[in-house]
Amino acid sequence: MAALFTKFCSQALTIFLLLLPALFSQSYAGVVVVYWGQNGGEGSLTDTCNTGKYGIVNVGFLSKFGNGQKPEINLAGHCNPASNGCQGVGAGIKNCQSKGIKVLLSIGGGAGNYGLSSDADANSVADYLWNNFLGGQSNSRPLGNAVLDGIDFDIEKGGPFYAALARRLSDYSKRGKKVYLSAAPQCPFPDQYLNGALSTGLFDYVWVQFYNNPQCEFTTSNPNAFKNSWNKWTSSIKAGQFFVGVPASRQAARNGFVNPNDLKNQVLPFVKGSPKYGGVMLYDKFNDDKSGYSSQIRGSV
Repeated sequence: MAALFTKFCSQALTIFLLLLPALFSQSYAGVVVVYWGQNGGEGSLTDTCNTGKYGIVNVGFLSKFGNGQKPEINLAGHCNPASNGCQGVGAGIKNCQSKGIKVLLSIGGGAGNYGLSSDADANSVADYLWNNFLGGQSNSRPLGNAVLDGIDFDIEKGGPFYAALARRLSDYSKRGKKVYLSAAPQCPFPDQYLNGALSTGLFDYVWVQFYNNPQCEFTTSNPNAFKNSWNKWTSSIKAGQFFVGVPASRQAARNGFVNPNDLKNQVLPFVKGSPKYGGVMLYDKFNDDKSGYSSQIRGSV
């Protein structure tokens, strides 16, 4: 009996030791996040997730909301929500989720007509998001009956009430399926529009936009500007994971493009030192198709 017990313990220890490296490496494995929805030439959402390149997809943008307006989603050349033409996107959402890929609705963006005028206005927008895109019910769900995994705050205008929006959305998680919250702040800290929301500590993912902001972008001539900014973000904001946001091509942003080899050899080894490291965010799918950026970095993320 003692011999059998010893043999069992030995086998168990061997299995544990074999699994340990995989468990350890997996805990630090990152994912590539991509924005989809602003160019009809980037392929469907189904096509996007079928590539196997991405772990999270942000569908953007809900670019009209708040101030008593009826919210509207804008998916550029993909479909026309005014005629219920975006219902088919729901099938793409379900396909992504069946592959373990999270799909978030991104609100805001660089253009559009949005903003929040009060906590009550924020609560009203949160209720709309819950009923029309998340786990609630409505007769006018723009993307059909698919239930998205959460809401991404790509906020570049619109007042100090986004913290109330985050709290209300987080409260909905208590009703069943978790509502993931993410944000895409500009890299200068603190973000002008999102600092209040991010200070709630409710966000699961923060993909910092290290582009269109020369003072905190990565450059080979001054890597410390980026490193100091990354350290400031990860040490100042309570969030689940942080991601390096970069343009997927030189055409995707005014500045801030990082050569894939520089990202692999200089940026990623540094940010992986943070226990909050989550991966890389790319803007956007259309530009990634053109450049092949995600394919070049995926093995290192």
